[in-house]
Amino acid sequence: MAFFGKSKKTDEKSDISQIILPAHVGIIMDGNGRWAKKRGLPRKAGHREGAKTFRTITRYCSDIGIKYLTVYAFSTENWKRPEDEVGALMRLFKSYLEEALSDFKDDDIVVRFIGDKSGFSPELQALMTENEESSASRDGMVLNIAMNYGSRDEIVRAVKNISADVRDGKLDAEKIDSDLISGYLYTAGQPDPDLIIRPSGEYRISNFMLWQAAYTEFVIMNKLWPDFTTDDMDEALRIYAQRNRRYGGV
Repeated sequence: MAFFGKSKKTDEKSDISQIILPAHVGIIMDGNGRWAKKRGLPRKAGHREGAKTFRTITRYCSDIGIKYLTVYAFSTENWKRPEDEVGALMRLFKSYLEEALSDFKDDDIVVRFIGDKSGFSPELQALMTENEESSASRDGMVLNIAMNYGSRDEIVRAVKNISADVRDGKLDAEKIDSDLISGYLYTAGQPDPDLIIRPSGEYRISNFMLWQAAYTEFVIMNKLWPDFTTDDMDEALRIYAQRNRRYGGV
């Protein structure tokens, strides 16, 4: 199974060619387990189908000109799931990361992993690093894959690093502002997400990019992630394009 499958509807680019696209899109990939349960399948089957959707949507976003895409793949809280499900996810991650090194080499997509990599096995950590290094010279869409990611942990990490730099005389505490804090997050140097999409109909942010999402537009879609299509992506982008973003102004 390839890590990234070709988009099935590349002709849909013309359908949204007249709208202003967000520079940075975040997606909370939700609903894999419920998708499997509805079909009487084990949860790992839902994760496999969700991974197929991830490949399709990622390539589609790159094709239509999205500059940054951040997908929520595995949260710091997901370790609480049943041991067999977590084990299946780790094996799935390993398989895809191995295949990505060959299948993904012809795509102009920069791969980055955000989150605490130390929580994974040395083998998975090495595969993440290899994927990042092999794509670093590309100049296309930046794909952030949030793995062992939690936004509260990200902010705590930033505060600790800022505190250490103040203590060591590298930083003047009076210079601390919101821009500086942003520079200590995993997404340092990237624009904040303009749009976050959550399939599955759940109305919560689930500890995803809390700092970065201060003025983000949200689109909730009542469709489980494995069923999410490029048509749904286009619909979310159209909804975003109709929003009036005032950033607290009038």
